Amino acid sequence: MATQTGKINVQTENIFPIIKKFLYSDHEIFLRELVSNAVDACQKLKTLTALGENKSELGNLLVEVKINKEAKTITISDNGIGMTAEEIEKYITQIAFSGAEEFVNKYKDKAEANNAIIGHFGLGFYSAFMVAAKVEIFSQSFKEGTKAVRWECDGSPEYTIDDTTKTSRGTDIVLHIADDSVEFLEDQRIETLLTKYCKFLPVNIKFGTKEQSVYDADGKVDEKAAKIVSDKIINNPTPAWTKKPIDLKDEDYKAFYRELYPFNFEEPLFHIHLNVDYPFNLTGVLFFPKLKKSMEVQKDKIQLYSNQVFVTDSVENIVPDFLTLLQGVIDSPDIPLNVSRSYLQSDGNVKKISSHITKKVADKLEEIFKKDRKDFEAKWNDINVFIKYGMLSDDKFYEKAVKFFLFKNTADEYFTIEEYQEKVKAAQTNKEGKLVMLYSNNPVEQHSFIATAKERGYDVLTMDGPLDSHFVNQMESKLENVQFARVDADTIDKLINKEEAMPSKLSEEEQNKLKPIIEGVVPKEKFTVQFESLSEKDQPMLITQNEFMRRMKDMSAMGGGGMGFYGQMPEMYNLVINSNHPLITKMNAMVDADEQKKLAKQAADLALLSQGLLKGEELTNFIKRSIDIIV
Repeated sequence: MATQTGKINVQTENIFPIIKKFLYSDHEIFLRELVSNAVDACQKLKTLTALGENKSELGNLLVEVKINKEAKTITISDNGIGMTAEEIEKYITQIAFSGAEEFVNKYKDKAEANNAIIGHFGLGFYSAFMVAAKVEIFSQSFKEGTKAVRWECDGSPEYTIDDTTKTSRGTDIVLHIADDSVEFLEDQRIETLLTKYCKFLPVNIKFGTKEQSVYDADGKVDEKAAKIVSDKIINNPTPAWTKKPIDLKDEDYKAFYRELYPFNFEEPLFHIHLNVDYPFNLTGVLFFPKLKKSMEVQKDKIQLYSNQVFVTDSVENIVPDFLTLLQGVIDSPDIPLNVSRSYLQSDGNVKKISSHITKKVADKLEEIFKKDRKDFEAKWNDINVFIKYGMLSDDKFYEKAVKFFLFKNTADEYFTIEEYQEKVKAAQTNKEGKLVMLYSNNPVEQHSFIATAKERGYDVLTMDGPLDSHFVNQMESKLENVQFARVDADTIDKLINKEEAMPSKLSEEEQNKLKPIIEGVVPKEKFTVQFESLSEKDQPMLITQNEFMRRMKDMSAMGGGGMGFYGQMPEMYNLVINSNHPLITKMNAMVDADEQKKLAKQAADLALLSQGLLKGEELTNFIKRSIDIIV
């Protein structure tokens, strides 16, 4: 054919600057778009061959990316469907006319065609001009009797098209890299991008070659033998999520996890394989990692794909917040992306997909719990933050999770919510008929309070996670006649108030006389001194902290909206004086004021020490004073 010239069918002369500056958020996307198009070309040919419309030999479908630093070019080649001059005119020169879209519509009754095609936009090819000063296309159609064609454009609306000598089926896209984009002529840069965006595309992608050693009969490297040179295929065209769960073993899922996160050396706890074809298409594999109690920002995030093309690892709009603590892959052609595939568009499907994934996760957890409770309990420390987060943030997840949520007590025993209520209701129901669930957020520091509770026949839960202040609030609102109390929030007989207080050995007058002496040995701005008639076996002095105020402060620290006021308040404690303890009786009877103050200070410091509140100079002075007393 004679050389033709023409003008690209656009609405404005400035389409290329628009593409370069505004359409794509990152210039590196060009490689994803062009390689995806090349894979499409191969998938189309595969579909036509299956339908009997391709008479040529299909062969091994392949996409190859090559760099020529001297010529300053990047070439993306495929041996797929190819294009005629007419098809280039139609699909390349009319921006926003999507060949993939037309192909799917033509074969819409063939399920394979719909699932095989990646692209749904006609602008992907023009992302090339973000990095290229000039682009050439060399293409040979699979159709018999057609001529190879060459197309060229320098980034203006003008182009040329003529015959060429290409003999092999398929298309070569040659990018003449612009001076401001020479970074893309580095092998490492391109390999990194191919690994990021194209790691799981469904057609083999070649980037250079690799050498492999030859091994002798004993399995040792044969140093004399020449190394075998083979194609370097950078992708896995059949990742785990594209297969049926029945065809995969646990080892396969673990291998896939390592493929996704090569720098994460911990095994996942378990996985969920998603496979949905109605009312939307969704596949994927989600993994439960070991979660840290600090709820640190997840570095290995869920990855979102569309027909095996990487889109993003910011999936907050696809899954609820609590599920972003998981890892793995979600793939759906039905996820509505903007034209550059850079972010999600608002769509009803997104909400449906999110709800379905939540249900699948909850169902899987319940299945594991029922199938092997002991194994589920063994993993509880690693997954309870995730489950609590889900219960707090998603009502539907909460409804399912109450069946498998576990309380753990300080004896490391596990109970469902229902089992635990049954266990403690006889002993821990107060005189108002409320079941009081005692808990500790630090069993080591609060050991003395836990020991006192156990002496009364009570049980204490371990609730030491970052979300537990919020979680106990939720439990109190959901469970009937149940309240939670941290074991150090008050004296045990006040936490579970069953009867009238026992009489005090100190009169009110004696208490009022002793109170200012004790107030003088602790900071007034931090401690409130109060007398209570406790058992003689209880501590002479103990530190408590108001449950409501402390919980509000904890929730404020964790981002409990509207609670900033509590977060600004100073730490306040109660110094509770046991008016029935012999030491307090002795203190009251002392005549020497200095000795009385010294004893009060020693007893108060012991109480502070038990709560980890005695530090610095005060701790040093306490140790010296204690030695003096012993000596």
